[in-house]
Amino acid sequence: MALRHAVLAALLDEELSGYQLAKSFGMGVANFWQALPQQVYAELSKLEGEGLIAGREVVQESRPNKRLFQVTAAGMAELERFAAADTKHAFIRDDLLVKIQAAGYVDTESLIAQLAERIAFADTKIEMFDSLLLKMRGERAEEEFLRHGERIGPYLTCLRGLEFERANRAWYERTTKILSERRAPRAER
Repeated sequence: MALRHAVLAALLDEELSGYQLAKSFGMGVANFWQALPQQVYAELSKLEGEGLIAGREVVQESRPNKRLFQVTAAGMAELERFAAADTKHAFIRDDLLVKIQAAGYVDTESLIAQLAERIAFADTKIEMFDSLLLKMRGERAEEEFLRHGERIGPYLTCLRGLEFERANRAWYERTTKILSERRAPRAER
């Protein structure tokens, strides 16, 4: 997948400015695609040049003018092509896992401290996903929204992000417990 497809998908629901799009990448989209704001702006320019999105100038009185972007018919065709193409399998690339692989040979205290940081980060992400999911479904029960919600894609990707962070958190906690127990003096076991 290229950044272009993530940008096109993010523009499906409404026109967004570059700022709004970059902000959405920092929230919901970040659970499956990372991009810096400058990368998003550069991609918007490329997509507009290729005719996959269209931008329009919005005049604002008290602020600088802004450009809003929306997906064109050509952009929808590109998303259709992308959706129909074979998907590559995902692989984990995480420096913490390399460090844990070396457990028993490296400083356990350092690993446990890094796992604690990851637990705190996962807690923050879990809270964010819970909040986004609630915002998307409003007053509806989740099962009703899943059957009848207007735009199910963002909801499903946030659900995946939530489950991913919950699984990460559970693994971090289990690994912390194992490493802590292994470093305890034998008399305490």
